[in-house]
Amino acid sequence: MRFRQLASSLDMYRKVPVDLLEGTKRGSFISLGALFLMISLFLLETISFFTSSFLQTDVSLDLNRDPKLRVNINITMMDMRCDYATVDVVSPLGTSLNVTTHLSKYALDAEGVRQRYKGRNFEQHDIILSDSLVQNSIEELHENGEDAVSLDAESFERAKKEATYLFIDFYASWCSHCKDLAPTWEVLAETMTEAAMELVDEAFHESNEEGGHGDYSKEEYDEALKVKLPVMVAKVDCVVHKDLCFQNQIWAYPTLRLFINGQPVADYRGDRTVLEMVHWLAHVEEQHKTQLGEEQFNVLLADEIAREHLQITETREDMLKGPARENMQHPEWAERMRRHRVRQNAMDWKDEEHPGCQISGFLLVDRVPGNFHIQARSLHHDIDAKLTNVSHEVHHLSFGDPGVKRTIERLKFVTPKGFEETLSPLDGNVYVNHNHHEAFHHYLKVVTTDFQDPFLKKSRSRFSRQDGVRAYQVLSSSQLSFYRSDIVPEAKFSYDPSPIAVYHRRSYRKRWYDYIASLMAIIGGTFTVIGMIENTIQATISKKKR
Repeated sequence: MRFRQLASSLDMYRKVPVDLLEGTKRGSFISLGALFLMISLFLLETISFFTSSFLQTDVSLDLNRDPKLRVNINITMMDMRCDYATVDVVSPLGTSLNVTTHLSKYALDAEGVRQRYKGRNFEQHDIILSDSLVQNSIEELHENGEDAVSLDAESFERAKKEATYLFIDFYASWCSHCKDLAPTWEVLAETMTEAAMELVDEAFHESNEEGGHGDYSKEEYDEALKVKLPVMVAKVDCVVHKDLCFQNQIWAYPTLRLFINGQPVADYRGDRTVLEMVHWLAHVEEQHKTQLGEEQFNVLLADEIAREHLQITETREDMLKGPARENMQHPEWAERMRRHRVRQNAMDWKDEEHPGCQISGFLLVDRVPGNFHIQARSLHHDIDAKLTNVSHEVHHLSFGDPGVKRTIERLKFVTPKGFEETLSPLDGNVYVNHNHHEAFHHYLKVVTTDFQDPFLKKSRSRFSRQDGVRAYQVLSSSQLSFYRSDIVPEAKFSYDPSPIAVYHRRSYRKRWYDYIASLMAIIGGTFTVIGMIENTIQATISKKKR
């Protein structure tokens, strides 16, 4: 009984008899207004609950188990030929030299304009480094004198003035490829000398038949040989004449350069055999003299003499034409090969040109601290790489999926301000070396960035849209490094994956119970405030009636 009385006294929702309630039109309008206000506040609170979010960042140990890390690169070496530019990858798990997989190289001219031929996976093709048909050693060939003229700075200028065609081997005495080429180069010079002798003898006989008389003196004969020499074959020792080679921008040995009327026109890059070089020289002579309107081609005589000395029965036309079956089944390919054998052995060279190389693609490296670097090296030249200029421009360098920016935008992930810039902080930067024996080194701290809660269990987040979206933020620093004169400079990019990962996720400001409490406050508060307003209006009206 006492409990019932106590419970009745605690009743907060006591009922008023219906006959004591009175409805009014004013009360109906105020009730409709209160209902409209409660519905509006309810909708606004619901929208705020589902849209009011903020960025929450957590850090944890990196749970990424990928064994490899993708490095996306697009870098231009501003003063290095694609022939020499190599990419090496170094890490505690191993070293990969001259990486070409997934990389393309594009030759650039002095203005940075990409050359017309298509970029390709650039693996240097094997070329013949010396003529196997030349059996004599260089000492045996020199027993009857040297036909390849040794030049110094003074004689070099004189030779450019006197010889219409001047073919020079810029070599270094320590270069192994140069030593292998030396006998072949001497035979090439002998071939040109014998061709000149036949031309002189032919001119002498024609002169006698026309009524001439007498004979050449030794000085006159030597001068006639110079005049009739199809191509002057010479050589320059770059160890002895460093300044001369430096002035001619010789960075690799051997460099075989052709001068016409004292101007450099091309570097020979084909097979280093006597006949291949003679074929190329003959083609250059034909082009040059055809432009001048001349019809006498002296290098063709050198081709016949070389074929006789080397005991080759196949004619020049047959060698250039290739197998008949190849021409019948693949005429376009045969034509391309013919042009390659004759013309593509050289690349145009201009005095003002400093060719560059654009390296584009990606590397797959081990997820351990390491580096990749770009330096000059060649399979077919002994390069004086210590003098190379490794100035470079970074068009793009990032880690991971190259399309992660678009994915983040498409899925509307919340990220901190400036997040996209941290994915590729070196983009657009240019690093110029003004002196020899220096290069820029770049240090990259790579931080894994995920977009899911690291503390959720796998089973709960298995079907989350964030799965598979992983970015890599990069903290970079660059510095100019100086090298000793005996060390090859390199454009070096050192990377270090961080053991700590960053997790960005969207977090909402209110919990579900905050939302329910807000709804109850809206309903109760609106009802109470409107009731107070209505009671005030009623009291005022009642007072006036009295």
